[in-house]
Order: sequence, then structure tokens, then C-alpha cells
Amino acid sequence: MTSKEWRKLTDEQVSIIKAHQFTFPIKVGAIAKDFGLIVKSSTLPGNISGEIKETCGEIVIRVNRHDVKYRQRFTLAHEISHYLLHRKYIGDGITDDALFRSKLSSSIESEANSLAADILMPMHLLAMHKKECEIEIKGEVLYEKLAEDFEVSLTSLKYQLEKYRG
Repeated sequence: MTSKEWRKLTDEQVSIIKAHQFTFPIKVGAIAKDFGLIVKSSTLPGNISGEIKETCGEIVIRVNRHDVKYRQRFTLAHEISHYLLHRKYIGDGITDDALFRSKLSSSIESEANSLAADILMPMHLLAMHKKECEIEIKGEVLYEKLAEDFEVSLTSLKYQLEKYRG
């Protein structure tokens, strides 16, 4: 199962990401590094979760250091997704607010969110872990455990599971 955003990636991009998708939580910083992206923890305005800019030929992602850890991880995956899917729009920068809305269209932001979820919660790993945990845990507690193990928010975990349910 792959998303339409995942299918837009080149074989090389997929290989780089998959090299980090054998254990969880996914090492999203290592993925950024393998793409040659520079990641900085920064103090950004409270409503800004992250941004990606090209400066002097380098792509720099800034993540709001004041956001909770799980938000920072999703923000980084979201900005990596912009790099992979929307490279031509980066230029002087794409800044995403706390709801991951930039000045770009909502469809572009949705694409970045969907790919970010695929990066942080690959379905092969998520489904396997869910099956293992379901032996002992059920209901909301199961989802809370999965979210904790993958270091993502409960909301993004449920989104990812629902995306592939249909």
C-alpha cells in the first residue's frame, strides 16, 4: 500500500527513505541528512511550526524548538516532503503555520502532510506493530501505544491508519 504522493517519488528517493524504515521511531533527522538537507532547531513565532528555504545553494529546514517533540518530528517530515514533492516552490521559502498551512494551495499542503505520515509511519511497520500489540491491548489504549512507539501524535497516527483502511 502506497499513497499517490509516495508514488511521485523517484526510485532513489524511495530507497533513501526506506533505508530508515526498518525500526521505529523513524530517524527523520537521518533522512533529512541523507537528502543533504540542513536542519536547524530555531525559535520561530508561536504560530509557525517550520520552514524550508534555499540559501546560497543549500536547503535549510528550520523547526520550531518550542513545539512538542512529536510536532517537531512531523514538521521535519512535512518539510522534507515539500523538498521531495514541491522543490520548484521552495525558492526563498515555504513557511508552514501550526496547522501546516502555507501560502501554497491546500492540496500542496495535504500532499506534504500525507507523505510526512508515510515517512514517519510506514504501513508495513505500523501494521506489523499494531498486530503484535493487539494481542494484549485494545481500543484507544492501542492507538496511544502505537503513537508513543512511533513518536507521533495520536491524531496523525489515526489519520495514517484511516488513509489505508479504504
